[in-house]
Amino acid sequence: MGVADVPAHDLLALDRQVCFAVVAASRSVVGLYKPILEPLGLTHPQYLVMLALWQHSPLRVKDLGERLLLDPATLSPLLKRLEQQGLVTRARDTADERALALRLTDEGAALRAQAEQVPGRVIERLGLTVGELESIRDAVTTLLEASQRGSSDAGRG
Repeated sequence: MGVADVPAHDLLALDRQVCFAVVAASRSVVGLYKPILEPLGLTHPQYLVMLALWQHSPLRVKDLGERLLLDPATLSPLLKRLEQQGLVTRARDTADERALALRLTDEGAALRAQAEQVPGRVIERLGLTVGELESIRDAVTTLLEASQRGSSDAGRG
């Protein structure tokens, strides 16, 4: 059944909206992380920064923003807080003085060992299999990529 076959009033039903499902799921899943991340001293956005740095350090702030889809105004206070916690350092990139580079401190690198329990605890709390979660992640990634294409196409129109 296509969109043209659905009565107009059904198209606007809240439970049919992709935007509602994505936002509600996002809030709920991020909330699930809060008690798991608290012992690490991290908020969910800080955890995402640390995940990126555990994978690639040093990393230019611009590159981190692109990876996390965060603008500088959002990223800057996160990085400042992580630096105050002694987990990262911010300094001019030796390859490009105009760029700011992030590096893990020894304490930030060591926190990775504690963080390794986070994914398992999240999986346990969700009660889904790894395969189910990977399928959901892949579907949401496809949605993200489509929405980014749609946004860039709209900018050209």
